[in-house]
Amino acid sequence: MEKVGSSVEAIEAEAEKILEEGRSKANDILREANEEANKMLSSKLAVDEVEKECQQIINKAREEADKRVEEAKKRASKIKADVEKKEEKIVQRIVSNVTGVESK
Repeated sequence: MEKVGSSVEAIEAEAEKILEEGRSKANDILREANEEANKMLSSKLAVDEVEKECQQIINKAREEADKRVEEAKKRASKIKADVEKKEEKIVQRIVSNVTGVESK
């Protein structure tokens, strides 16, 4: 049972790592968008045009960041579901071994 617990913990840690990577990438995208917006603001373009373009860049960055976070969540969820299936099989096997009854 300790092996199952440690495997679950390892998989959960991996899922958390994937989520953190997604968050990190999202933050990088937003930071780059803000840097680009700042560059545009410092140029001699019309303010309205710059603001509009900045907002488009930020919106695009947020969409991309949200997409990456959602993908990371899906991957983490799949990992968790796979672990739960494996746990159930292991528990059934242990019960079968203890009771002497084969499970299907």
